[in-house]
Amino acid sequence: MSRRGSGPEVSPGFVFLDKPAGVTSHDMVSRVRKLIGTRRVGHAGTLDPAATGVLVLGIGRATRLLGPIAAADKSYQATVRFGMSTTTDDADGELLAKANAATVSAADLAAVLPAYQGLIRQRPSAVSAIKVDGRRAYARVRAGEQVELAAREVRVDYIRLTGWHPAGDVVDADIEVSCGSGTYIRALARDLGETLGVGGHVRTLRRTRLGPLPVADCVDLAQFVADPQVVPLAVAGPRWFPTAQVSVAQAVDLSFGRRIQIDWADSSAQVLLADPAGQVIALAESKDGMLAPVLVFADPNAVDPGEDGAGK
Repeated sequence: MSRRGSGPEVSPGFVFLDKPAGVTSHDMVSRVRKLIGTRRVGHAGTLDPAATGVLVLGIGRATRLLGPIAAADKSYQATVRFGMSTTTDDADGELLAKANAATVSAADLAAVLPAYQGLIRQRPSAVSAIKVDGRRAYARVRAGEQVELAAREVRVDYIRLTGWHPAGDVVDADIEVSCGSGTYIRALARDLGETLGVGGHVRTLRRTRLGPLPVADCVDLAQFVADPQVVPLAVAGPRWFPTAQVSVAQAVDLSFGRRIQIDWADSSAQVLLADPAGQVIALAESKDGMLAPVLVFADPNAVDPGEDGAGK
């Protein structure tokens, strides 16, 4: 039975898109909803409209895994323009200030990059999806409000300079960044520009990796429109989570939210549990010496109890 208003129940799975520039992440959700014929579609982590790259969409009950997937580490390629700061810290914003960046060298930037690696304090851009008193910060900014978000700790695993392109009073720097969830590349560009004394903003941004998923494994929108294939949960899930097989009887218990006894060596990691047929039943974690379901994907009425009925 499908949820009221969610459309027909579909097999859980994922779509790995290489998002084009000029559309929102929600636009991509809407397109996929229409192509697949269900409203139960969501995305793992918003990309700005101008940004491109990895966008993971969950289908059906797989949407329950989007939160953990969105929390995975990410990698980006960006071009930062030094000499101009904007209201949104990217090219879509209004110009705030200009400065002559011709005196800044690649060596100057390379010298300050180490200060932006590791655990750092970062003030997110006001035009972000962070909620302020229940409303998205970007919505408050668009309504004319002044929004100043508090700095918070984020993790930058590395930031590398890969290209340097002077152009008169401005200079474009190509950088690669690998970071933890919650890190804003626009904020990095702004802060680097402030450190160099000339201001800066993101000119182009591309997400090249989300957790273990590289952009090379994603399809562009035209490919998906021509052949709207969904990667099954049983195939896609193991990219992010270890997996283990359970018996039919254990699958029945899990589908009802009951704990099971299983020999699972890594008590610190969440694990996807599948029945002998390969159907993913639940995401579970170790609790009091047993595995307790955190998320259940299987409909109890759809789990085959086998020849012994209850499987016990």
